[in-house]
Amino acid sequence: MARRFEGKVVFVTGAARGQGRAEAVRFAEEGADVIAIDACAEFASTSYPGATEDDLAETVKLVEATGRRIRASKVDVRDFAALSAALAAGIEEFGRLDVVVANAGICSAALSWEITAEQWQETIDVNLTGVFHTAKAAVPHLIAQGTGGAMVFISSVGGLKGIPFTGHYVATKHAITGLAKTMANELGGHRIRVNTVHPAGVASGMNMSEMAPLFEEHAATLAPIFMNALPSYICEPEEIAAAVAWLCSDEAAQVTGAQIPVDMGNLNR
Repeated sequence: MARRFEGKVVFVTGAARGQGRAEAVRFAEEGADVIAIDACAEFASTSYPGATEDDLAETVKLVEATGRRIRASKVDVRDFAALSAALAAGIEEFGRLDVVVANAGICSAALSWEITAEQWQETIDVNLTGVFHTAKAAVPHLIAQGTGGAMVFISSVGGLKGIPFTGHYVATKHAITGLAKTMANELGGHRIRVNTVHPAGVASGMNMSEMAPLFEEHAATLAPIFMNALPSYICEPEEIAAAVAWLCSDEAAQVTGAQIPVDMGNLNR
């Protein structure tokens, strides 16, 4: 495998499992040291189990198996002070920061007008405010370092189109897409690139049991929205990580403010 990130340091949120783990491991395989955080907690609005401290420990084990270093902390992206402290400690230990992957996120399902206030607020706080916190903590370090950098916000096909039953989630993913576009303009002069990646279904453990009955009830009219052009129904986390690694590499040095779909052609239907 190419070693595009030798001597570089990558910050990944939501790193305990799924896409976050795959991203941490991929960057380590390509030579990077990793600063990783995850809440390792249950969320009130989600029906699937949250990541655990054992999950985060497994990410540490997998990164260390590549021969690279990792500093992992149990930190919730909603807690700006704790996130900032964890990032600063990692930068102090590893000496720099080059790449930021704002991956942490949650999802639940309901018809838009039936989303509870609690569901709405928790989704906004984790998916949108968490990305804002990640960028807010990282950007001053990147600017002060003066060597450019790359940030990727993990959005969704729901950041570019409406996905039924996930109005709160879709709202956050559209919002971080807009934030990335704005920051790409603001940070271009510092050679800090900001892009979004837009997966469709990913085998990441976010299995929402409440989605199936909603889909079945409305399948006659809404099923085409979920269809892909490729004969696939789900991506593996490593496939998303590969796209993220390319986007953060020098091979994509002139790419900023872009929306990169890894969606099996879902957005093409």
